[in-house]
Amino acid sequence: MVSNKSLDVSKIIAALLHDVHNVHGLVFNTRNLRLTIEKVNRRLRSEGMGFLTKTLPRLGKALDRVLAGGSNLSASELGFSALPDSELPRFLGEFFKLVLRPDGAALLHPCAQCVKVIRQICYLFYKYELPYTDEQEQQVLQRFERTEQDLSSSREHLHNLQNTLESRPSSVRRHKTLDQLEVTREARILLSRLFAYFDPQNIIPRHGPGAVATKQQLWEKYQWTNVSGRITSVYPLDAYFYASLGHVCDRYQELSALTDKSLPAKVILVPKDSRGPRLISCEPVDYQWIQQGLGRAIVELVEKNPLSRYNIFFTDQGPNRRGAMLGSLAEPVLPTTGRYSTLDLNEASDRVSLSLVRLLFPPHICVYLEACRSLSTELPDGRVIMLEKFAPMGSSLCFPILALTIWAILTAAAPNVDTQRSILVYGDDVIVPTAYAENAMEQLESFGLKINRDKSCISGLFRESCGMDAFQGIDVTPVRLRTVWSSTPSPDVYTSWIAYANSFYDRQYYHLGDLISEALVHTYGPIPSKDMSLDCPSLWRVPHGTLPLRRRWNRNLQKCEYLVYDVKAPIINKEIDGWSMLLRFFSSAPKTPEEFPVGSVHHASQELSPVSALRVGQYTSRRTSMLVRRWR
Repeated sequence: MVSNKSLDVSKIIAALLHDVHNVHGLVFNTRNLRLTIEKVNRRLRSEGMGFLTKTLPRLGKALDRVLAGGSNLSASELGFSALPDSELPRFLGEFFKLVLRPDGAALLHPCAQCVKVIRQICYLFYKYELPYTDEQEQQVLQRFERTEQDLSSSREHLHNLQNTLESRPSSVRRHKTLDQLEVTREARILLSRLFAYFDPQNIIPRHGPGAVATKQQLWEKYQWTNVSGRITSVYPLDAYFYASLGHVCDRYQELSALTDKSLPAKVILVPKDSRGPRLISCEPVDYQWIQQGLGRAIVELVEKNPLSRYNIFFTDQGPNRRGAMLGSLAEPVLPTTGRYSTLDLNEASDRVSLSLVRLLFPPHICVYLEACRSLSTELPDGRVIMLEKFAPMGSSLCFPILALTIWAILTAAAPNVDTQRSILVYGDDVIVPTAYAENAMEQLESFGLKINRDKSCISGLFRESCGMDAFQGIDVTPVRLRTVWSSTPSPDVYTSWIAYANSFYDRQYYHLGDLISEALVHTYGPIPSKDMSLDCPSLWRVPHGTLPLRRRWNRNLQKCEYLVYDVKAPIINKEIDGWSMLLRFFSSAPKTPEEFPVGSVHHASQELSPVSALRVGQYTSRRTSMLVRRWR
């Protein structure tokens, strides 16, 4: 057990290296451990956190590329000194020699456990949420605008393709390899079949939890001051924005003052990690209301329709994760690669253009998709630009339309039924048979999408999809620290670092897990252990003598309870008028009793009463949380 009570990055990486030494002492001996810790400390003093957040991840990515069949690794190009007569780095060289040849290419039989160790060390701080610079903000915004220009230049090509397709009679598939015109025709047929019996007006609008461009708080969203005329042309105001005709009549005075402008969305930058911010588009409140309803209806259709339910997923990452694991297993015929490949798309949500949606989706669906789509967005500097993309990240339609577009193109271009059945799509995470991978990437790029070929795994035995990193059938996914440690009590730090400690215990990194646990106990006091079976954040291993001591006997539950820390989202009480309450209930109440979450105000077995239906004056603050002491 370690005795340090504070926690800094040098102690974290040293503890991890000690754990590696304990497990792999035959490869990583005491001398190697001492020299590696000294090397890390020297580079931290000279480079700062950049060594952990940039340099080491760059080394890890280079290894991934080699294992996925890419170019050879070169230590000098990555900022590391090389071993004698070798391209391999001295840093962790004991492990690299069991994975790569001296020229930097992969060995015929690399050691998967060594790959796991190298990746854990290299990626430990890859996503650490350090503050980003103004320059990084500008790079993200410039990339957003540059993508718009790229989509604008491809608009004419897609438009000509659509005109050609509509003027040329349909043809029967005759060849295994299809040209773009035939692929487009097949993709349109697929989507037409999928949406054949879909009624885009049969939706339940609702508000999302996020911010909106028009800046209303959640309890203010049910009183309309502006509803775009583009929306009401297909979603009538009285049927979709009011609880009933009585609601319309009672709001007649407000209704007469209602405007019908098509307001722009608003681009905001939200913290992501040390690499820079993430760009999100906040939709106007009237657009968000309909987008949420239409997006949920499309997701329900796709997950139930036999044509797509086994290929496209929105709530379950399991199929893609299992596909990545299977893809990392060697083929009997070709043992240097796997049967399935994982494809990674760059700026995927930003590269599905409006022209591409018009080209592929049935016209009667496009009418509704375009009616609730923002035409423009406001940048942080106040400029308003027209959108060439169908929907930026932040729109409720972005994710389902992206997945359907990718699936339709790849399925249409697939050479046979077996290939079609093997395609898996979860947003921009795509899995295809390896024999089809090159053609799949070319097809997607021909429609304006962009493939990240460095992260796409189409050869070798390394695969990654939906958070699963696999090599030779072994899970080599590292634990990545995100939340920055703070000695000041914080609910985010408390829950995140308890999860990190448990993850390290699961991977047998006991020294590092104990280091984190002692730092948590030093800051927060006694923390319960998992074997206490309490409904609150708990550790797998708790330092000796630090379990919660204050307890009581609950007669009603017939069990012993402990006073422990728990995380609670603040409840905001805001009373709104009766009609707005009723509209909120109609839009957000579960359709059936089975949909009520256990522990909610209404249990699954309870039946809704007219009185309980109007008890909707409480709102949960999703942006903030607080640590509270509770009996558990």
